[in-house]
Amino acid sequence: MEKFNNFLLLLDANLSGSWWFPALLIGTGIFFTIYLGFPQFKYFRSALKIVSGKNKSNEEGETTGFQALTTAMSGAVGTGNIGGVALAIWTGGPAAIFWMWITAIFGMTTKYVEVTLGHKYRTKLSDGSISGGPMYYIEQGLNMKWVAILFAFLMMITAIGSGNMPQINNIALVMNTEFSVPKLFTGLFLGALLWIIIIGGIKRIASVASKIIPIMGLIYFGGALIILAENYQNIIPSFNAIFAQVFTGSAAVGGFLGASFAMSLKYGVARGLYSNEAGQGSSPIAHASSKNKSIDQGVVSILEPFIDTIVVCSVTALVILSSGVWTQKFDTSFSKTDMIVLEGIYSDEKNIDGSYIYPEHISELTKYVQNLESNVKEYSGILDINNGIFNSENITIIHSRSIAEDVVVSNNSSSQSELYSGTLTVLNGKVGMDDVTIKGKSLVSSAELTAKAFSQGILGQYGGKLVAIALLLFAFSTAITWCYYGDRSTAYIFGEKGVVWYRNFYVLCFILAAVIDTTVVWNIAYVVVALVSIPNLIAMFVLRKEMKLLSDDFKVK
Repeated sequence: MEKFNNFLLLLDANLSGSWWFPALLIGTGIFFTIYLGFPQFKYFRSALKIVSGKNKSNEEGETTGFQALTTAMSGAVGTGNIGGVALAIWTGGPAAIFWMWITAIFGMTTKYVEVTLGHKYRTKLSDGSISGGPMYYIEQGLNMKWVAILFAFLMMITAIGSGNMPQINNIALVMNTEFSVPKLFTGLFLGALLWIIIIGGIKRIASVASKIIPIMGLIYFGGALIILAENYQNIIPSFNAIFAQVFTGSAAVGGFLGASFAMSLKYGVARGLYSNEAGQGSSPIAHASSKNKSIDQGVVSILEPFIDTIVVCSVTALVILSSGVWTQKFDTSFSKTDMIVLEGIYSDEKNIDGSYIYPEHISELTKYVQNLESNVKEYSGILDINNGIFNSENITIIHSRSIAEDVVVSNNSSSQSELYSGTLTVLNGKVGMDDVTIKGKSLVSSAELTAKAFSQGILGQYGGKLVAIALLLFAFSTAITWCYYGDRSTAYIFGEKGVVWYRNFYVLCFILAAVIDTTVVWNIAYVVVALVSIPNLIAMFVLRKEMKLLSDDFKVK
């Protein structure tokens, strides 16, 4: 698993982790924003009128404009809004949120373009169902069938690696943490429910999505408003933290070791894309089922990145930042992937004024966790453990990108969780942890960090449970919609006969992802999201003149 994770990191470093992918993603949005005359602002009010149902349409389709929007929203509003925002802050600091916003603003135009084109080139299949999306405008608009097949194949993988596995992984983690529900049980139960829903096709999926979205919005925003009201004095400082270090990166504070400008940009853009999916080519598949005219449904889709990222993600970010939990260490179980043993002693102790006693330690560790050249060396050798405590006084344990404290090793082989005594082999900082469990205090990330933020103050333990319930609804609805994206892509390549096999495999991966390593799951998501976006963004640019004609013909409502 570790070798596979390293391979994923290498791929990610050359895709979304390199300079060219954020440039392509944001550059496409900037180009179309200027080329089409700022449609995300010009048509915003029209989008609200159309989605309200005031604009009647008799076009062929399987869903209303509102149902198509909520279906696409249920695919976009998921772990990216709860766990993904926390992950962006954990790796890129508060400044990463600014780049999420930038991605969303220009993503509103990107979404407008891809949805309009996807709806225009949709087709009716032999069973009477409507199917649309980038594979159709790539084939018919560009006359490049092989690229369309490549896109559809990548979308099949993306549906599993992005819309499926990270969702159940986060659900299982939070349900286990907050309600002590075994991860495998969560996977099996929700896997069965997922199968029941997806066999009903887009009509059943749209019906479920249109009911879940309002419910989960009320639950989540209600809890968030309570936390923000309680920490109202920290809201302005939170905005200051986001804007103050946009072009310099986020400085180290508390247990957070800092993040460079490159890290803030990378994870802000990556999380922004993962959250609102603009340019990814997924949403057009859901919007293609709408009974609206193509350009009208394209205008409606402008609302999607706005609600998803500008509203929902911002609320999550403000709750995390205003509560202060992003710099605090909590008792947690250490994962093998996120734990490193270093040579020498490093400290993040602070003076009375809040400054670090050993700033040179923080400087070197900041470089290390960002994969920059530093003097930090990873430990290799044998470590002695006595009653759960490391005997060596010349090592530092890093977990979750922070200096770990109060580390205790327990024996897995015992029926009871007794303290471990013996030795552990460490190679290049990595510990063999097959027979032991290591716990201690460190930063936490993903949905666990959001749950900690909601658990502060008046909500107490109920805050974490509220996040668990919201995440369950957010992420499960995402997994439902993404199966539709995957099966439409399957139908494009293999015909309707291949859909049932894809659905079976999709549900199997859903169940397995409930129990595998969280870090590996997220790294899979990073890679496949970048891969599927590239052919879609290129196709949109090639079809720019056609989009310009469609946009110019739209009459503001």
